[in-house]
Amino acid sequence: MNMRSFWWLALAFTLTWIWLEWMQFTAQKEQQTLQSSAAQEVPVASNNTAVPSVGSSASAVPGANIGTVGNEAVPVIAETIGSAQRITVTTDLLDLVIDTQGGDIRDAKLLGYGATEDHSQPFQLMSDKGPLIYMAQNGLAVQKSAALPAPTHKDVWQTTQTNYVMSGDTLEVPMTWEKDGIKVTKTYKFTKGSHLIDVVYKVDNNAAENWSGSMYSQLVRNRYNPEDNWMMYTYTGPVLYDGNAEEQYVKHSFDDLTTQAVSGKAVTGGWAAMIQQYFLTAIVPAQNVQNNYYAKPLEGGNFAVGVVEPLVTVPAGASGQLSSQLYIGPELQDVLADIAPGLELTIDYGVLTFLAEPIFWLLKQIHNLVGNWGVAIILLTILIKLVFYKLSETSYRSMARLRKFQPKLQQLKENYGDDKVIFQQKMMKLYKEEKINPLGGCLPILIQMPVFIALYWVLLYSVEMRQAPFMLWIQDLSAMDPYFILPVLMGVTMYIQQQLNPSAMMDEMQQKVFKLLPFIFTFFFLWFPAGLVLYWLVNNILSVGQQYYITKKIEAGEDKK
Repeated sequence: MNMRSFWWLALAFTLTWIWLEWMQFTAQKEQQTLQSSAAQEVPVASNNTAVPSVGSSASAVPGANIGTVGNEAVPVIAETIGSAQRITVTTDLLDLVIDTQGGDIRDAKLLGYGATEDHSQPFQLMSDKGPLIYMAQNGLAVQKSAALPAPTHKDVWQTTQTNYVMSGDTLEVPMTWEKDGIKVTKTYKFTKGSHLIDVVYKVDNNAAENWSGSMYSQLVRNRYNPEDNWMMYTYTGPVLYDGNAEEQYVKHSFDDLTTQAVSGKAVTGGWAAMIQQYFLTAIVPAQNVQNNYYAKPLEGGNFAVGVVEPLVTVPAGASGQLSSQLYIGPELQDVLADIAPGLELTIDYGVLTFLAEPIFWLLKQIHNLVGNWGVAIILLTILIKLVFYKLSETSYRSMARLRKFQPKLQQLKENYGDDKVIFQQKMMKLYKEEKINPLGGCLPILIQMPVFIALYWVLLYSVEMRQAPFMLWIQDLSAMDPYFILPVLMGVTMYIQQQLNPSAMMDEMQQKVFKLLPFIFTFFFLWFPAGLVLYWLVNNILSVGQQYYITKKIEAGEDKK
């Protein structure tokens, strides 16, 4: 790549990122407008910790009637974390701790994924101790004027045992609460091979009058993320999904929520989630009713995102059921797409999702054949190189011709270098006579940029890359090369490729900057995931081979195109 091509490439990168930032800025502004409108349309309680109410729904619940939750229905978000009795739950995929104080899920470890530093230990996604505060809460809410009570996530539940281990295809963990003739049984239901949990409330109304209430669920966490990478930003925080809105998938960052909370967001279906790189927790309520979503800051540096489902009425002497689903696990595209519409969007490929998804699909198909993600990346790089072979050929041919006529360009510089206007005129005349396109080396590269950026997001966000071994010293394609061998090799190939490019058009300062590029790129790539560096290294090797072949043909006069 000559210096002019480099500046075009740098400009393209800059414009791309400016556009992405502008899209994010306008989306935030639009969301703030929508939030302000929602706040005007749906009254909320004055208590800052109150959960907003939902609208009506006509969907039936067995043994119950659904109505509207009044604005005075205000289950309160806990600002302090209490504790009662701990229940341990172990399935084939999850290791959980449930506290009978609220029946919350307070601790979650993913058995199929190793911890960041100690791969022999399972990855801890949720916790209520230490620097990470991250838990799932749920409960039942009644109107303040209601005569009959309901258990919120502040109430203590009763349990018959404190240790559950999955031995069959399913596992149920029941807890009970009883007061004033209302008996509630909350059950977490687990299925073998699944990270999806059913949360079911059975309400037995033994009182003399009807009971009315609605189920709410929320995810509470702080900003701490042990897997944050200062070199490569990835989003951590709440997201909400409304399949009927123009902006269906909206991130509500922690910073945004400190200035503008979300409340009164009535959505048919939808879901709420807390996401981070590779993993998420998501609340998936019934998809055929109108649910009410919220996201807000809490005291102590915590944040909550959640949903209140429609009001259910259980007649006196009858029983009713309320339920929701909770996903705690990795961001697996195929799995999430089957759980709820749009849930696969939590694998955040950004505006280039339309390119990233087929690239990931192809990468996965290759992996299914070879069984190694590193080898799959290499083969994918070769396939992409073949797709763009003709474009690359055009670029390299243009640069090779510039290189061939470099002595003439150098002579022009010596003769007219002091007069830039005349030098440019003479240089353009030479281009025209020799049929050289000065942009020929740049435009094909710009066309390939979206594919590279999409592949970057694929390798950055695909949980399949996390702790996936390649060979020898590379045992985690999502982590940086521990010995910096791949980045150094990448820098070497970049230097070799640089030597094949013409430099006569550059002044002395430009040449010095150009020569520093391999070192600058190598420095930044030291902290890049090994999978990304592997892609760039293989791409450079292929490019050097192709460019060397074309250059030699043109210098020998064999290429007449």
